[in-house]
Amino acid sequence: MAVGVGLGLADLPFSCADAYWEWVDMAEDGGVDSMWQTDRLVSPIPILECMSAMAAIAGRTRRMKFGMNVASLGLRDPLLTAKQCATIDFLSNGRLLPAFGVGSAVAPDWGATGRSPKGSGKVADEAMALITRLWREDAVSFQGEHFTYENARIEPKPVQKNLPFWIGGSSKPAIRRTAQYGTGWQAGQETADELPPVLDAIKAALEKNGRSIDPDHYGAGFHFYFGDWDGADLPKRTRSFEKRTGRDAKLHFAVGGADDILARIQGYADAGISKFILRPIGLTDSELIAQTQKLVEAVIPEAVKLEAKVG
Repeated sequence: MAVGVGLGLADLPFSCADAYWEWVDMAEDGGVDSMWQTDRLVSPIPILECMSAMAAIAGRTRRMKFGMNVASLGLRDPLLTAKQCATIDFLSNGRLLPAFGVGSAVAPDWGATGRSPKGSGKVADEAMALITRLWREDAVSFQGEHFTYENARIEPKPVQKNLPFWIGGSSKPAIRRTAQYGTGWQAGQETADELPPVLDAIKAALEKNGRSIDPDHYGAGFHFYFGDWDGADLPKRTRSFEKRTGRDAKLHFAVGGADDILARIQGYADAGISKFILRPIGLTDSELIAQTQKLVEAVIPEAVKLEAKVG
């Protein structure tokens, strides 16, 4: 399986729109496979709203695909989400790669809106069922615990007749949702060594459901930095990551040269991952642009020559 390298943002590290669009243009012209935006509504730091960002990227680009990693269906209305995705896919001539999950239980969105993440998994289950039906069916009627629809319909439908539906997460419910609805799966914090049992569980659940996912629709991501571990804000960033996740940052950040980043990609590819979301690290607009330029020039041309294992 051929390897595809995309770019992602966990927040908005750029100081202004012009710098952001310079970065997007570089990705579009530099052979980047796809672009991904994290979904977070409430935040003390700048984060773009993912649906709005994808709509803007659709108008700015002509080649590159794009998605959200991942949209939180425990929080988002399924009818509005389905309509937004269908519109963006229509206007981009079929370049949307939507990805969904329940949403982090520790996200500040819950408390800020007076809601609890308790029971959000069931909300997401109903939302996933509704969204997939709204994209395909002429009219949808549904009676659930959380949503009731009567002849709901969206037009225009997505350009992609089988619009991708990627699922994120490795919990048992996430694996179940992937087997029920997913056309692709995106890893979270798993290292390459931790992936084989998760992938085996997904494939077993798919078989049980009489479904399959294309072998090249499994993805993973990590932060990258050309330099050493004292560069940019890496000491502060890694301490924050380790405090938040309890994981060793050196296993989740690729730091060094092009060979180090390619080695990290190869490790995941050996586990059966072929789609990647890489997130640049930098303190300034110019540093983020320079980091991405190095990725475009030194990593992507070599990464696309790699082959991921077919499980």
